Amino acid sequence: MQLIETIRQDLAKIREKRPLVHSITNLVVMNETANAILCLGALPIMAHAKEEVEEMVAMAGALVLNIGTLEPDWIDAMELAGRRANELGIPVILDPVGAGATKLRTDSSKRLMENVKISIVRGNAAEVATLAGLSSEIRGVESISASGMTGTAAREFAAAFKCTVAITGVTDIVSDGKNTARISNGHAMMGKVVGTGCISNVIIASFAAVEPDPFIAATGGLVAFGIAGEMAAKEAPEKPGTFHTELYNALYALDSTTLARLARVDVSTEGGS
Repeated sequence: MQLIETIRQDLAKIREKRPLVHSITNLVVMNETANAILCLGALPIMAHAKEEVEEMVAMAGALVLNIGTLEPDWIDAMELAGRRANELGIPVILDPVGAGATKLRTDSSKRLMENVKISIVRGNAAEVATLAGLSSEIRGVESISASGMTGTAAREFAAAFKCTVAITGVTDIVSDGKNTARISNGHAMMGKVVGTGCISNVIIASFAAVEPDPFIAATGGLVAFGIAGEMAAKEAPEKPGTFHTELYNALYALDSTTLARLARVDVSTEGGS
């Protein structure tokens, strides 16, 4: 499959070019996401002060906006960084953490989507359903249910908001409004460690820093991270703490041959469900 070959090449480009990934992300996961970026082969920076984000993002290959631990100043900084990234043609990845749980989170997500051109929205089913105007149930930042979050709904969301959407779950769904990928890579242990959703953002961003097509970047990031989860689980199938460590080791050890061998992706165009 040509898609997998492109993803393999993108992984090699990350290791060769070592792009800077600028993450304005939550306090819970800063260390985890920085280590994940570094293990994959890119370079992390976690700058969030309004006074420097525009200058910092100008050096980056991709920008991640993660609203997990919200403060008004951070949202202002995210908008400033996002607008500057748009001016420079730098891809912006948004994680609307907990959208639907509180008015602040929902309104902040919508504000960023209205004022910044988002390349990729990465969230769980309930978060994406909330932004799409569908009914959902979210407890804290965990998706409990989301009505209608199928491949068709993902395509409609992507087409309506003119972006790529990546919905993570047991099966990940990625759509750009025309193409839809279903990714079966991953392991249940990934749900036993705080921050794996946030890590998926920065892995996607690392791919977006070297891959101009957001659909391929989002698919590649989730395939790579899912395979890393599978590799880590082989080393620590029932030990979350050890799994956490092995996840970094797996990202570091992941190579293009392993990626091509283990990737489980189905892609449909237009009319799939």
